[in-house]
Amino acid sequence: MAEQEAPAPLKSLDSHDPTYVVFINKTNENAEAWWLNFSGIPVPYGAISPGNALQMDTYTIGEYEEDGYPLYKRVHVTAPVYSLQEYCTRMIRKMVRKEDVNKLEIAAFLKKEISRAPNLRRDLKVLAARRATNGS
Repeated sequence: MAEQEAPAPLKSLDSHDPTYVVFINKTNENAEAWWLNFSGIPVPYGAISPGNALQMDTYTIGEYEEDGYPLYKRVHVTAPVYSLQEYCTRMIRKMVRKEDVNKLEIAAFLKKEISRAPNLRRDLKVLAARRATNGS
């Protein structure tokens, strides 16, 4: 059986080719902009409020307009697709005070999940583990 190559880690790759991106928040909530540095550590770039955009000069494959100005690639930030459990967890977090979560008549693992604050580093580890398992 052929040995599968491990997927590349989630991190930025070194490049000297400029590129230009504009992130447009099409949601009704703030979107947080992050960069995964060359070690895979998330670096915050701040919030993008609903209907606004964050223009960013970065590196990869640089493209320019005919007049020589940078061509900004548009990235529309839209509502993510959540599993039913993720969606319910988010809704309960909004509706129930933290100190009341243990009073809910739900499974203990759900109480634990609801009590856990969102954590980008933890979520990146989960994504990396899924990539390693799925080989993509």
